[in-house]
Amino acid sequence: MEASIIRNSSSFPLFFTLLLFISISLASSTNTSTTSLKISKQFIKNSCSSTTYPGVCYKSLSSYASKVQTSSLKLANVALTVSLQAARNASSNITILLERKGITRMETSIVKDCIDDFGDGIDELKQSLQEFKSLGGGKDVDFQLANIKTWVSAALTDEYTCSDGFEGQKVSSSLKKQINNTISDVAKITSNALALINKLSASDIKKS
Repeated sequence: MEASIIRNSSSFPLFFTLLLFISISLASSTNTSTTSLKISKQFIKNSCSSTTYPGVCYKSLSSYASKVQTSSLKLANVALTVSLQAARNASSNITILLERKGITRMETSIVKDCIDDFGDGIDELKQSLQEFKSLGGGKDVDFQLANIKTWVSAALTDEYTCSDGFEGQKVSSSLKKQINNTISDVAKITSNALALINKLSASDIKKS
């Protein structure tokens, strides 16, 4: 009995040593992960500083730091994905305005035209993302990037075109404000995505 107690007691130092090792390893892993995340967020912040709306850029993309890491290509791809989602949300919000009480026939027509513009923009952003998936792969990278830039630029134009329907028309100020705010929010995100795409080069694709 006494010998058994002695043997069991002798296992305690080994147990605590193992426990300490595991704790240190977990702490080290957590610290490394935290440091890596900070580096990624700083990379995003630095990259966003060259966009037209750096604050909006960082706010919309910083939550994807772990996915972006320090890759310009991944950052541009995420920015484009966020832009597409923002355009879809904007289109949904504008569509809801058709149910607005007291909306006139003229206002209904303008809102529908706006929805069509956003529909075109969404299609162009989807084409851009599709092209992103095949970047490189034996194709002419410069030509692919040029196509992506053209589609995103067209999407941005479509977003701003939405407000053109107000010109010279009698539209309630509250409706006009709602739509203009929606356009402004999504256009800033798309503009930032375009700026990040414009910074890409063939070497960025080769690094990925």
